[in-house]
Amino acid sequence: MTQVLTTNASDVEAILAARHHDPFAFLGQHHAESSWVQRAFLPDATQVELLPKRGKARPMQCLHEAGIFVSESSTQLSQPYRLRWQDGGGNWHEQHDPYTFPAILGDLDIYLFGEGRWLDAYHSLGAHRRQYEGVDGVFFAVWAPNAERVSVVGDFNAWDGRAHPMRARGQSGLWEIFLPALPADAIYKFELRHRDSGSVFAKTDPYAQCFELRPETAARVVESYHQWQDQDWLEQRAARDWQKAPMSVYEVHLGSWRRRADGSFCSYAELAEGLVAYCQEMGFTHLELLPVMEHPLDESWGYQVSGYFAPTSRFGTPDEFRAFVDHCHQHGIGVLLDWVPGHFPRDSWGLARFDGTPLYEHADPREGEHKDWGTYIFNFGRNEVRNFLLSNACYWAEEFHLDGFRVDAVASLLYRDYSRKEGEWIPNQYGGRENLEAIDFLRELHVALHERYPGILSIAEESTAWPMVSRPTYLGGLGFSMKWNMGWMHDTLSYMQLNPIHRQYHHDALTFSQLYAYTENFVLPLSHDEVVHGKGSLLDKMSGDAWQRFANLRLLFSYQFAHPGKKLNFMGNEFGQGREWNSGSELDWELLDVDWHRGVQQMFRDLNHLHRSTPALHEQDFQHEGFQWIDCHDAGQSALSFLRWDRAGNFVVVLCNFTPVPRQQYRIGVPRNGNYREIFNSDAAAYGGSNIGNPPQQSENIAWSGLPVSLSLTLPPLAVLYLAWSD
Repeated sequence: MTQVLTTNASDVEAILAARHHDPFAFLGQHHAESSWVQRAFLPDATQVELLPKRGKARPMQCLHEAGIFVSESSTQLSQPYRLRWQDGGGNWHEQHDPYTFPAILGDLDIYLFGEGRWLDAYHSLGAHRRQYEGVDGVFFAVWAPNAERVSVVGDFNAWDGRAHPMRARGQSGLWEIFLPALPADAIYKFELRHRDSGSVFAKTDPYAQCFELRPETAARVVESYHQWQDQDWLEQRAARDWQKAPMSVYEVHLGSWRRRADGSFCSYAELAEGLVAYCQEMGFTHLELLPVMEHPLDESWGYQVSGYFAPTSRFGTPDEFRAFVDHCHQHGIGVLLDWVPGHFPRDSWGLARFDGTPLYEHADPREGEHKDWGTYIFNFGRNEVRNFLLSNACYWAEEFHLDGFRVDAVASLLYRDYSRKEGEWIPNQYGGRENLEAIDFLRELHVALHERYPGILSIAEESTAWPMVSRPTYLGGLGFSMKWNMGWMHDTLSYMQLNPIHRQYHHDALTFSQLYAYTENFVLPLSHDEVVHGKGSLLDKMSGDAWQRFANLRLLFSYQFAHPGKKLNFMGNEFGQGREWNSGSELDWELLDVDWHRGVQQMFRDLNHLHRSTPALHEQDFQHEGFQWIDCHDAGQSALSFLRWDRAGNFVVVLCNFTPVPRQQYRIGVPRNGNYREIFNSDAAAYGGSNIGNPPQQSENIAWSGLPVSLSLTLPPLAVLYLAWSD
């Protein structure tokens, strides 16, 4: 065999050393002068046969004892052909030769990836079961532009990086290979050799859709078989005017909402059954899940993401998470996901220095590191990195039918000097502190999401006065649907911690929010951030003795639901969790055996259902026409009164007494003559209150506070009243 004898020694050496940059140029079938040569590298083989599609098996000659085998034919063999070989233990194996398959990634896909506009990249990058050239197998693709060589390694090839080196796709930095007969559930990583240093290291797949259970870090090949049953929900979501719809969000950490009797995690299926039923009973419209992307450390609550495309295996498989979302939708509950595009952990097996260089992150620590969090910052100026995150958002929306994202720590994306001292950050090209590349990314993100997924929401956790966060990109905004109202949250909680005798001197903490309430589409959050890190529970924050603390807590929630803005509460708030949240155990559900806690839960349930059924309490959350002060000046008695209006001209009267002193014959103006009755009283005996209230009464023809008629009422202590009008 002429060609066998003249095989280039440098190619052989590179293959054996796992240094060949283009193994497909050597392995497989190639034309050489007047014949065709077939080469295979099977490190554990003692003898190999080539099985053409037609004709007899032909033995391959051992070119090198380390496992390189060759044969030669006068004509080209039809591809892909099969190989049969015997290993050192005498066992025979047979499969198609991976190096006889042509490239799969298309030129347009590669171009779009380089431009940062391949939003469906998750369909190809990573690992995907598919049939190619009539053969079942798994297609792998990864981006590693500074690698000399990339291989797929796993339990199917003894984690040997020599066995399956990948094909480099020109200058794109993309590598690919199709491995025939590889089953679903195979575990794998990528082994890379750095181009300059020659160092060899293993990395988990950035686009992996499933992982081993921590602390193991390998990716897992997975296939979806879930059949969605939520088409009605998606159609209704697309048609819904969410700005005018009621929205009460239950923020949940899946690992500590409920646990099994032995303390282990509940599965996605168990959570779907229990959590959805609870949300329905309590009247919540949406679940917001702390990050469920794969993460190595339980104590990070999911905010140190290592697998951006994989639901965590702690609770089950990706299809089981699909079933969780599907179950939510079929029972009328939306699902929002906490999403973390601002930073990622430094774990050596993850994204950090992925190909031996700062690839997903900035090289300069003044741009690329969050010292507070010990994490790296995505390089939004790099097209392929933006593509990674844009396709990731589309992946969750497309593959898991999610209804929206709460985007974590948006301020850290917007400002180059976020949590940095002078000299620790680099200004932008104009000398400013704004991160222009991240701003462009956020706008790209929202254009893509809103074009592709009608009715999807995005909510910014943004703590600064950055303008137009929740305004459309075509108006110059960032494109978010809503923004957390951190100012309202801080002012209100600070006020509620005051002894009531001092509250009269801080009345502006309650009224100030109306000066900016309609500059953004606000969510009023009482989130997990307020019940961790030594802050105590919401109940702990309330002032006074035990009775007053529970009354203050009921007052806080009643005021939140009356104030313009969509609502969000962390799990446990709704029944007055007594201790600070501990992610390592379930909530203190046994507290519901205590009347006061059960009363808070009953009140929260009633508030949610009243909020949903009363348009005046939600329809104009984002318009100033939906709110009208009756009296915002009664600081001396720490009382507030206001109206909430719907678009049809119906209204609810809201009165708040922030002191433990009942106010007798308290007169307020009302806009119409007629009958007024309590539809909600946070001091009701059923809620654990003192049961002070008012019977229905007719308005009096006494003008008050600029309104034509008025009522004389009793304000219960540390309580809120909602009144409805009828003629």
